Amino acid sequence: MRGSAFFQRAFRTFQAHPTFFKLLVVSTVSGGGLLTFSDASPFQGLITESSQNEGKKKKVVVLGTGWAGTSFLKNLKSSSYDVQVVSPNNFFAFTPLLPSVTNGTVEARSIVEPIRNIVKKKPYNVEFKEAECYKIDPVNKKVYCRSNQSSTLDGIEEFTVDYDVLILTMGARVNTFNTPGVEEHAHFLKEVGDAQRLRKSIIDCYERASLPSVSEEEKKRVMHFVVVGGGPTGVEYAAELHDLAFDDMAKLYPSAKDYLKITLLEAGDHILNMFDKRITTFATEKFQRDGIDVKTGSMVIKVSDKDISTKERKTGEIVSVPYGVVLWSTGIDTRPVVRDFMNHIGQAKRRVLATDEWLRVEGCEDVYALGDCATINQRKVMEDIAAIFRKADKTNTGTLDLKDFKEVVGHICERYPQVELYLQKNKLQSFDALLKNAQGDDKKQIDIETFKKALSEVDSQMKSLPPTAQVAAQQGEYLAKCFNRKEFCEKNPEGPLRFRASGRHQFHPFRYRHFGQFAPLGGEQTAAQLPGDWVSIGHSAQWLWYSVYASKLVSWRTRMLVISDWSRKFIFGRDSSKI
Repeated sequence: MRGSAFFQRAFRTFQAHPTFFKLLVVSTVSGGGLLTFSDASPFQGLITESSQNEGKKKKVVVLGTGWAGTSFLKNLKSSSYDVQVVSPNNFFAFTPLLPSVTNGTVEARSIVEPIRNIVKKKPYNVEFKEAECYKIDPVNKKVYCRSNQSSTLDGIEEFTVDYDVLILTMGARVNTFNTPGVEEHAHFLKEVGDAQRLRKSIIDCYERASLPSVSEEEKKRVMHFVVVGGGPTGVEYAAELHDLAFDDMAKLYPSAKDYLKITLLEAGDHILNMFDKRITTFATEKFQRDGIDVKTGSMVIKVSDKDISTKERKTGEIVSVPYGVVLWSTGIDTRPVVRDFMNHIGQAKRRVLATDEWLRVEGCEDVYALGDCATINQRKVMEDIAAIFRKADKTNTGTLDLKDFKEVVGHICERYPQVELYLQKNKLQSFDALLKNAQGDDKKQIDIETFKKALSEVDSQMKSLPPTAQVAAQQGEYLAKCFNRKEFCEKNPEGPLRFRASGRHQFHPFRYRHFGQFAPLGGEQTAAQLPGDWVSIGHSAQWLWYSVYASKLVSWRTRMLVISDWSRKFIFGRDSSKI
């Protein structure tokens, strides 16, 4: 009886404090060596249940289950929506670990979480459909979809879905730059299936090179692994491949190790061009020590089934070399369905779908776009310069003192983030300092021309956000919080002033916060570049990488699986099977 009463009390305590018990379990399992914990705090200011249930629920359709879409679904807490999710994948994949899947460090199943698991306990109604959207009709508010299941299941099913609000989180495809042969012969690394196919091809090359009937020239060809693109994905894959080859495959395939060659091709002047120069230099030197052949200024012009042709930028020389496996990692391009949608809404001349600072698609009502499929078209200060001046000039005198700007300075900096970037770059302490520089010593009043002069160079600091998982996840979280507070903010707007109209914007505009970036370089060494110009390179950064990535995984199940995969690698080595 006492034991039964104890377990009843323990169960009631677990229900009251589930977060504590999750932390206790992870701490116990990890032995205190690596503690990873993540638990989302409830968003303040949620709408009450009674107000949410009043009236008809809006139908929200989410296209895609990548970083942006999954972040939106995880953070949406309002029950005033009926949500339908359409995606060709019924899971979310932690894509930063895809290079680790290609060499057997992490299993593919460890980095995916079914979408139905993610949304099954949410307060809103949600349905998932495994299908691919092939057309968007913004006029009639419909999306046209087709099942991506094989024809063995009684053919391909097509259907339409109506929406009140559409959220595009469809990501992007690999940019081949129309290079001949890339689609047919190169590997990509955007999806879980890509990583699995790449892993199989690597093992196939080793197996073929081990056959006694294969010629020396053929062994050299199949054991030549080429990486096109010196960005984070290409560099990490090259490093992972090197570790696999020398830590594991050299023992399992001793006759093939002498033929191994890894080549990294980059069209620019150096690899990792978005990182600090210290990291770029260290990565290049480390790859040279490891025997990875880094060729900068080499542009790929053709890929055949056995050869890859490059053009050297400095000399113009065309070189053709045999290869076994090619990974193409050179950037992203717009998906065809998004391109057709852009043509339909008048954005045909743009490179990527444009949204405003609230992630609303320009020229289209009730459509939002997040992640790699879109970019924020930040409004220029000089377009609104006259309206900003009039808003500050309440007495209509045509001239202003510095104190007249006090009420609008915060709104200017929030509405136009390039202002703060300009102040930081020029080491100006405040907006007042910017105006004083334009005023000169002999002026006490600021007229419109002086105001224009002060802000004339501010728009030069405008930058597009990088197409990274970090950006997409923050956008999804931001939009979900806006939806959670929508009814409240319709009555109580909390955004900056409208300079061309009266009142305030309903929400604060989206602002990206950069938390740093990693570049694993192999040999249990990683380069970390964190805010504040803080750079760390080496084994300590590798353990930071382990901790951050484990904490960012979408569920406790995937955290435990990935940590166990890392532990298995240290104890037993990487898996070399093709399964």
